Amino acid sequence: MFQESEHGKWTISSSDESTEEISDAEEPSTSSVSHSGHGKTSGSQYPCSEARKVAHKRKVFPVKCNDQSISTEISPAKNPRTSQQGLSWCLSSSDEETESEGQSKHAQNHTVKEEKYTEPKNQPSHRCGDNELSVSQKPEEHYKAASEGQDTWDLLNGRNPFRFFVTKVNGIKSKYNSGALHIKDILSPLFGTLVSSAQFNYCIDVEWLIKQYPREFRKKPLLIVHGEKRESKAELKMMILLYEEGLRVVIHTSNLIEDDWDQKTQGIWLSPLYPRLPQGTTGSAGESVTNFKSDLINYLMAYNSPTLKEWTDIIQEHDLSETRVYLLGSTPGRYQGNQKEKWGHLRLRKLLKENASPLPAQESWPVIGQFSSIGSMGGDHSKWLCSEFQESMATLGSSVKTLAKPDVPIQLIYPTVDNVRQSLEGYPAGGSLPYSIQTAQKQLWLHSYFHKWSAETSGRSHAMPHIKTYMRASPDFQKIAWFLVTSANLSKAAWGALEKNGTQLMIRSYELGVLFLPSAYVILPLSPLGPEYIFLPNAYFYFYYTVFIFAWFCFADRPWIWNIPYIKAPDTHGNMWVPS
Repeated sequence: MFQESEHGKWTISSSDESTEEISDAEEPSTSSVSHSGHGKTSGSQYPCSEARKVAHKRKVFPVKCNDQSISTEISPAKNPRTSQQGLSWCLSSSDEETESEGQSKHAQNHTVKEEKYTEPKNQPSHRCGDNELSVSQKPEEHYKAASEGQDTWDLLNGRNPFRFFVTKVNGIKSKYNSGALHIKDILSPLFGTLVSSAQFNYCIDVEWLIKQYPREFRKKPLLIVHGEKRESKAELKMMILLYEEGLRVVIHTSNLIEDDWDQKTQGIWLSPLYPRLPQGTTGSAGESVTNFKSDLINYLMAYNSPTLKEWTDIIQEHDLSETRVYLLGSTPGRYQGNQKEKWGHLRLRKLLKENASPLPAQESWPVIGQFSSIGSMGGDHSKWLCSEFQESMATLGSSVKTLAKPDVPIQLIYPTVDNVRQSLEGYPAGGSLPYSIQTAQKQLWLHSYFHKWSAETSGRSHAMPHIKTYMRASPDFQKIAWFLVTSANLSKAAWGALEKNGTQLMIRSYELGVLFLPSAYVILPLSPLGPEYIFLPNAYFYFYYTVFIFAWFCFADRPWIWNIPYIKAPDTHGNMWVPS
């Protein structure tokens, strides 16, 4: 349903959630959401998750460290999922994952003492340095707009063959924003004369979003696809931008709210500008070697939405042959037979088996993942992480690691309490990392796999990561066999879980990402762009960014858990974290 405002004509659709058992025939529905004449959505500006709401509350009403009224016993915030536990499925978000089906109905009533947390006994022992950040430390400078800094057009079209970027961060040295983009850069008229656009996201502040478009584009048609109806949450984060000059697809990890584009590290893939095909072109014209065009159309068709049919037709009319990444998505449902490999981690397994190459000593190459939320994975590592998920991640060509030989290391990057406390935002940054105490207490075994961002070596380390990436890299981290940027967090809901003795894959959420494989790129000699852009034949490439620097958790490190208090040490703004 189109609606008029001073910002022009725009539409909001929502993915619905079924309370019935999943069937292959069930698809998300769409509905209209009311707004004011200025483009605001109804309700709270921060509807993303309970953790985000608490973070917003603490920004508005901070609790100072000298506040003597704070009790040393504080209950964790209530889990908003409790009322949904009887449902067969839901759409997860990048900010909050579905709890396991067996979660106690009274978990939210637990009383948690100040910073109560039990470390797993098998945590690796490593010496920790003192990486405290002064409370008085302030951001050094604001990031510069594209017009004031480097030539964004040159950056996009000549200096980054992977077309992978991180977001600009407000409050760090300009050199650490080199090669980074803000949403205003993406929507800049430098990239084309906009005709219409579609924004797919979980959490959206429409008024803020409209202001990110140049004034001359604010009256152009805008379709917003989200997942807020009846607690359903579609996690994919994508833009489709139609220009007079062509079409562009953007897949990223940010919500469409100001906080996610201000002081967080996010990942972005921007497609080339796809030209329109000659009129009357039919069939597979404009397809890439990675089948990106047909995969994107099939993904949008999975919504079974007449509104999106218009966009699939637009994609069909353009030449996407220059795409060098593979599309990897998830859609809710239960899949059998040849449908099993269309989505989730089995889709990744298939792509790696067919398009990646075995490497010497590849067993020692770890799988590395970083994410902003964690779902329930069972009572021990064999239930999912180090069985079906590891098998998919460890695939390189025909070499598939079996369940009987799980010798490929898994290294998981997740922020510590001190990472959050010492970040530019302080404790409220933890609102975008909703790992709950209810889930953490049931899987302490998982924490022995955790690594942290290294504050000592990364200039972006104080920008809280909201990025989600997975890769297979050499132990020295100098070579990468494959790399994935995606909306998918570490959860069975996002990646899928096998059922019925492995004959069926069940997925609970919508996800979208792009997979980089060396075989899809032109092999270059030593590049004048620098060693990070050197390709090596059909095996691996250098793909280095500071966002990947990490270190082992130490005994003193604790993973961030959003719904327990932290009142022993102040954050960078002199505040404590009291979620209730």
